[in-house]
Amino acid sequence: MILPDGSLYPKIHPTARIAPNAVISGDVEIGPDTSVGFGTVIVAESGPVRIAGKTVIMENAVLRGIRGCPLHVGRNVLIGPRAVLNGCVIGEEAFIATGATIFNGAIIGARAEVRINAIVHLRTRLAAGAMVPLGWIAVGDPAHILPPDRHEEIWTIQKELDFPSFVFGVARPPEGETIMRDVIPRYAAMLARRHAGDADAGI
Repeated sequence: MILPDGSLYPKIHPTARIAPNAVISGDVEIGPDTSVGFGTVIVAESGPVRIAGKTVIMENAVLRGIRGCPLHVGRNVLIGPRAVLNGCVIGEEAFIATGATIFNGAIIGARAEVRINAIVHLRTRLAAGAMVPLGWIAVGDPAHILPPDRHEEIWTIQKELDFPSFVFGVARPPEGETIMRDVIPRYAAMLARRHAGDADAGI
């Protein structure tokens, strides 16, 4: 399903292969010789998506452009099934494995590997040729690559990256309180406005 977002319509190179049940919406450009698998969602939610070409995006991956954090994927990249990429930069010849998650503002260097179920946190810079092992977490600039059982060390770095402010534009609440009551109604309303015509626009 190919969907516009207002006047912004996806631009897909004629040599790209798009699975019939993939969803591509808004200010998205997909370059030559790219393959987009079944169930994949590529959406310029509030920022553009640029896929340079010669890339394989496998089944049920989710790629999102974010305001202030465009999503850019270089050439000769493999993005595995169920991977989630939010407003990040993926260098050429990178490997993003099954179930990997990459957050807003992250930069993945050329030829880097983010292996199965690994996480690259927001505003993290992973060097060219670096590797995040299965289930591990990369956090910070430059990236610290740590196993999930080192939570306190991860949190010390992660806290300074300020997820609530960077992603939602709100201050981190005092311990024991939540931002969800404030953030979710605004976020839901924004998504409703952006996608109001989706049901009628699909082809």
